[in-house]
Amino acid sequence: METELFEIKNFIYQYPPFRKLPETAVDELVTHIEIVYFKSGSDILTKGQMNTHLFFIRSGSVEITRSSGDFYNQIGEGDMFGQFALLQKKPVRYPAKAVEDSLIYKIPEDIFNSLCDRFDHFGDFMVEDSGSRLRTAINRPKHGVDNPLLTTPVEKLVHQKPVTAPSDISIQQAAVDMTRARISSLILMDDGNITGILTDRDLRRRAVAKGVSLDRPVSRIMTTQVETVKADDYAFEAMLAMISHNVHHLPVLKKGKPVGVISASDIIQYESHGSIFLVDKISKQQDVAGLVQLSRQVPKTFMHMVHEGANSHMIGSALSGIGLGISQRLLQLAEKKLGPPPVPYCYITMGSMARDEQVIVTDQDNAFILSDNYAPSLHDDYFKTLAAFVSNGLADCGYPYCKGDIMGTNPQWRVPLKEWKSCFGDWIENPQPQALLNASIFFDFKGVSGDLTLAGKLTDHIREIVPGHPRFLSCLAANALSRKPPLGFFRRFVLESDGEHKDTFNLKRRGIAPISDMIRVHSLACGCQALNTFERLEDADAADLLPRGVKKEIKDALEFISITRIRNQARQMEEGKAPDNSLKPDDLSKFERRHLKDAFLVIKSQQAYMRMKHKHTGQMIQP
Repeated sequence: METELFEIKNFIYQYPPFRKLPETAVDELVTHIEIVYFKSGSDILTKGQMNTHLFFIRSGSVEITRSSGDFYNQIGEGDMFGQFALLQKKPVRYPAKAVEDSLIYKIPEDIFNSLCDRFDHFGDFMVEDSGSRLRTAINRPKHGVDNPLLTTPVEKLVHQKPVTAPSDISIQQAAVDMTRARISSLILMDDGNITGILTDRDLRRRAVAKGVSLDRPVSRIMTTQVETVKADDYAFEAMLAMISHNVHHLPVLKKGKPVGVISASDIIQYESHGSIFLVDKISKQQDVAGLVQLSRQVPKTFMHMVHEGANSHMIGSALSGIGLGISQRLLQLAEKKLGPPPVPYCYITMGSMARDEQVIVTDQDNAFILSDNYAPSLHDDYFKTLAAFVSNGLADCGYPYCKGDIMGTNPQWRVPLKEWKSCFGDWIENPQPQALLNASIFFDFKGVSGDLTLAGKLTDHIREIVPGHPRFLSCLAANALSRKPPLGFFRRFVLESDGEHKDTFNLKRRGIAPISDMIRVHSLACGCQALNTFERLEDADAADLLPRGVKKEIKDALEFISITRIRNQARQMEEGKAPDNSLKPDDLSKFERRHLKDAFLVIKSQQAYMRMKHKHTGQMIQP
């Protein structure tokens, strides 16, 4: 074989689906390949033309657009295009243009068809795109695990029709109705709408323990903030709602009407890791030592969920709920020790805990929004002591202090609402590098305890002023684009060259953060109220801020990267190592490496779309 053909063979053999072909088939293939050079800006495929080749990128970069001219994808070394026009035998719908000087291998149609006919894996690969391959990889059972939490609709957990009553009945009558029906919760309804729920716990704590007259209306003791689930939600979504809100009963709605109530015990039959009861136990601890003892169960809960095949949203939400529960209980214990606060406050958490995306490797990011009646000389000693109590308690429970000092113990992050508004206003109006860095942290905040209306007022203020500052969004977009996925020429992983993490890449910094950063920009642009990246993605798509059909690709990429990170941390723990976010490609199977590259290509494609959409001004922060 000639030297040039030998070099082509060695190159294409690196990539699926060619590497699974018999060597004789590849030897035949390379003799028919045409090598073509396209200068940057030149058309490769135009709309409406009949395509006669499969295009394989040897070097350079190619932009694919929709028939409307809208951006669709940007691909690079090792990627292919043109296969769909060949398979459908129709004119080109997705034009292709070189955006860098590119060297392309052209494989004739008859050779392409022959390979598809002779080798099923080759044909299957060509039918799928990277998004569908990722979706298959995500849905692929791990070690045969089939987690019923992921597949059981909530409606199947309902064992009897709901018992309802108006909210003006007496407490005693409510207790009689519950006893007669042998139920532990009663739905209160007025004018066809749920106005409250009464549980056994409410009767004990709010009526009997406090000596409330049983003749008083049940509205006096019922829970008015009622969390619900839909009948077609899955059991894991009900589990996460219970953990997040620390409740044990959820009315199940179908077409907006209650069809039953499920309890924590209904979930437990599917949930062996015990995260619901762990959160409940946290709320009952009487001192920090008890919380520390319980926190030692968190790694075990994490490992159980990984081995049961839980997805990243389940794991992230469960661990976030546990962290929030510990934070809330620490604040309650602190107030019990220090007395009631001199002015209202709201304790907020930032980052992955606020987004319900926490994993086993984390630290604490928190702050205090204080009432505008706050006077430092009169009140700061109290809040300084409160902040120290909570941060020290979190550290004892396995949540290390923030290295960047983003904690309520720092007086900079313990200020009145008006100062927070001024601070965010300055970041938005003057998007300098430090302001953008702060924005990437503080824009993901959640009220945890105290006067939650303070967090709500700050959120409303931010959503009101951001749309009027397009330069801020452009700078934030530029900052998001500074984090590059670890994929270089020829689809090869870019690894750390030295230091403690040599021959690895950081999945959080180089995989998850680029996606969450981009989606944060979209969420701010459309005024989205959600914090979770998956939920923000839905809102951004609904607001037409994403190219059509791209939402699924981004969702699948984020899930695959996230679950790969989680499984790597579990593997490190099983080996007795301290878990981190660094990954060695050699520790992955070929299947995992291939699909991780697909996920990184989705990131690169969406970064190219964002780069085109935003005209960047200001400076970028380097990762």
